[in-house]
Amino acid sequence: MRLFLLTGLAMLAFAGNSVLNRMAVAAGHIGAVEFALIRLVSGAAMLGLLLALRGRVWPGLAGRGPGVFGLLIYLFGFSFAYRGLDAGTGALILFGAVQVTMFAGAVLAREAVPARRWAGALAGLSLMALPGASAPPLAPVLLMAGAGLGWGIYSLAGRRAADPLAATAWNFILSVPLALLVALASGLVMPSTQGVALAVISGAVTSGLGYALWYALVPQLGAARAAVAQLTVPILAALGGAVLIAEAPGWRFVVASLLVLGGVALASLNYRALTKR
Repeated sequence: MRLFLLTGLAMLAFAGNSVLNRMAVAAGHIGAVEFALIRLVSGAAMLGLLLALRGRVWPGLAGRGPGVFGLLIYLFGFSFAYRGLDAGTGALILFGAVQVTMFAGAVLAREAVPARRWAGALAGLSLMALPGASAPPLAPVLLMAGAGLGWGIYSLAGRRAADPLAATAWNFILSVPLALLVALASGLVMPSTQGVALAVISGAVTSGLGYALWYALVPQLGAARAAVAQLTVPILAALGGAVLIAEAPGWRFVVASLLVLGGVALASLNYRALTKR
């Protein structure tokens, strides 16, 4: 029960990033660039503090490039996309794009990936991108798909990290100067107090503490259960958006959710069944 509750808390933190970003950026309390920058700095500070409390040392620059650039692509794409997507739709597109990127990385690494693992994610993403009266704007869809690509690259880069929390902390810290250069080049606009507060919560709490909790839980969950647990994030984000900012999900979200989440869940469960034989 304790593991179940802590896993649920971590998933709420991940979904919270979508809702907080939407509440801050879409409502005009803060710009997308400013939100991403403050979120990154706050997350770096929290993760750095956790790392210092554990007495970890600097692991070196080797292999940090993909993680740093993947993180930056994710953060800025995520923030810009939420100017035009509701919380649940954005989380679903992000999740689907991450899955496709992870599957592609596995193929490039010559790992066997059954076709059923691609089908749901690709079908759901295609449905969200199809034109129509209820379709979300294409530009934000592409931006969120780009954010998913960035997070997928980030995840692939960290798969073999000996200490995932330390790797994440240093990737966040090393990303700050580059993010600051991007923000200065684009021109910073003074955000409201509410916008800053939402960005700090997203960075320090739902990102920093959320990631720390998740990395502590993954070894106890195992890869299959961890993958299935993450399927709840788009649903939780949609519920949070509906309750907090009155964003009721439409039929596209429902059908795409069934395709993406159901397809990946069935693939994961089939994989677990096969490994037990």
